[in-house]
Amino acid sequence: MTGLEQLAERAGRELEDAPALEILRWAVDTFGERFCVTSSMEDAVVAHLAARARPGVDVVFLDTGYHFPETIGTRDAVEAVMDVRVLTLTPRLSVAEQDAVHGPALHDRDPDLCCALRKVRPLEEGLASYDAWATGLRRDESPTRANTPVVGWDARRRKVKVSPIARWTQADVDAYITEHHVLTNPLLTDGYASIGCAPCTHRVADGQDARAGRWSGRGKTECGLHG
Repeated sequence: MTGLEQLAERAGRELEDAPALEILRWAVDTFGERFCVTSSMEDAVVAHLAARARPGVDVVFLDTGYHFPETIGTRDAVEAVMDVRVLTLTPRLSVAEQDAVHGPALHDRDPDLCCALRKVRPLEEGLASYDAWATGLRRDESPTRANTPVVGWDARRRKVKVSPIARWTQADVDAYITEHHVLTNPLLTDGYASIGCAPCTHRVADGQDARAGRWSGRGKTECGLHG
């Protein structure tokens, strides 16, 4: 077990009941410029929290080429009004180039490969200069995320993975957004509960799992970024 892995496991235990801001302050104090936040621009809650812990913090965004215009607009607004540095990562191939190599609409025929090419690989390359990264994962989002630690070890990338709002509920998120006037994606008020690439994201019915609108009907629940 490496020193970073031991550090992550110890911090996960010690910070389990800590407030989200305290978890992020620990990450900033521990890793400094080798720490970043990732954001899908569904909302800017974790970016906002991280900016309170470290003004000017790096916020990494994956531009897959398939995002809703509202998502790109949210990214631009976050960059304009928040004390963060937004870094946009893009895949090696444009959508047109991917279509030429793999055929059109790969997301319909092989969504796992599409996610690997347009999300997983760019993130792994983009995280190369960091030792730790923060996500907005929450345990209440889906059964696959129920055991998310507030600080854990990302074995595939060999990095510390921080999920400061893992213990939050949707009500906690909504309350933070209201209290701090945090930017959110407009699609959240248009029937979308979890927002990803446009071809693979749909509105959900009242009472459905928040991620039920992702890859609907395809037996897929995660893009591969989080296992």
